[in-house]
Amino acid sequence: MDYLSLKQWSPYIVGLLIGLLNIVSLLLSKKPLGASTGFLKIGGIFLRVFGKKEIELNEYYKKNTPKVDWGVMLVIGVVLGAFLSSKLSGDFSIRALPSMWSREVSSSFPLRFIASTIGGIFLGIGARWAGGCTSGHGISGTSMLSVISWIATISFFIGGILSAFLIYGI
Repeated sequence: MDYLSLKQWSPYIVGLLIGLLNIVSLLLSKKPLGASTGFLKIGGIFLRVFGKKEIELNEYYKKNTPKVDWGVMLVIGVVLGAFLSSKLSGDFSIRALPSMWSREVSSSFPLRFIASTIGGIFLGIGARWAGGCTSGHGISGTSMLSVISWIATISFFIGGILSAFLIYGI
């Protein structure tokens, strides 16, 4: 079977591949998988490109220099990989609203834009507050038996389940 043309992969195969990628990442770069730091570095790179000199004074960017590194490449790879996968599977399309959003919530684009923006802001704040994102804690932290990562991952699942109840009224 040609897995690259499937619209949906087996979660067991994907889980195994992500676990192997985590091992390779630890062996080659001595760093676990995680995306939130990559997003922050991309933000810092854009600020620097557009002439924001304050970036050198920012305490976070003093410790985490905004440069292209493995984390930035991971974020870019996820975006490019998702695009390539959707093209190979024939599932690529450009639409203003995902069909599930239109069906379950609203067909209003401004509402979707506002909800997505607010959700993204909360996600970014939460990732920094929790000391990492879902991939950092859920994949890397739990594999290293970090107690805080287990607590964060369990909290992610609880939040997801509660959100599903709120949205779908299950």
